[in-house]
Amino acid sequence: MTISTGSTTQSDTSYDEALELLRGRPLVVLTGAGLSTDSGIPDYRGPGAPARMPMTYQEFVSGPAARQRYWARSHLGWGRMRRAEPNAGHRALARLGPELLITQNVDGLHEQVGTPRLVALHGRVADVVCLDCRTTSARVALQERLTDLNPGFAERHAEVVSRPDGDVDLEETADFVVPGCDGCGGVLKPDVVFFGENVPAARVARCYDAVDALVGLDGALLVTGSSLTVMSGLRFVRRAAKAGTPVVIVNRGETRGDPLATIRVDAGCSQFLTDLESSRI
Repeated sequence: MTISTGSTTQSDTSYDEALELLRGRPLVVLTGAGLSTDSGIPDYRGPGAPARMPMTYQEFVSGPAARQRYWARSHLGWGRMRRAEPNAGHRALARLGPELLITQNVDGLHEQVGTPRLVALHGRVADVVCLDCRTTSARVALQERLTDLNPGFAERHAEVVSRPDGDVDLEETADFVVPGCDGCGGVLKPDVVFFGENVPAARVARCYDAVDALVGLDGALLVTGSSLTVMSGLRFVRRAAKAGTPVVIVNRGETRGDPLATIRVDAGCSQFLTDLESSRI
């Protein structure tokens, strides 16, 4: 049997070896944007992904123009992202119930399927925080305010291309009206970790603890759908590998963690996770 990987094929040896290694072991799972592509949400670094970087925290706080550009694009992109549905990979992981599921995704799809023991490493784009009074609120409420303040904006830009994390390809944002915090009038930001920000220490500590516990459990770390380009996810792979814990990486394309992997599989996330669930029944 062979596995199709676009224009090429690879032997299923590593695929089957990965399933065998993971069968019956306690798992910590790290997921990235590649898991959500089957739900219609594009990623940053997978095959065919757009060559662009998201807005940094430093740019976001640099002034009103940057925030206007961010919220105009996000208003359109999140209106689409919120309609995304969990795919077979999300559902398989929820049923597998790993010791801990660490996700770099902010789309909330793991939460929708009721995944137990979950850490949303970078937060959730469905939440909003005021940078001044630190009050958090629901993105749905802000979406309604943005719609009221910008009538017809979404309809005028219905054809723009979707980008990752609720963004779109749009330059015409100068007329977009951005409200302040309902409570204090301060600056509103999605309650997610931007590039240039640090992941909250308590989240990192919980993830490290789960990875460290795999040693005594004879467990394994499974990475699926992440290029591991940023340190926020790669550090857990390094931690596991240093402790001698098996690391399996399943991703379309190379990852920064490949040299540390026990087994590396170039395959789609949804199919692999579905097969993994079946192998453990």
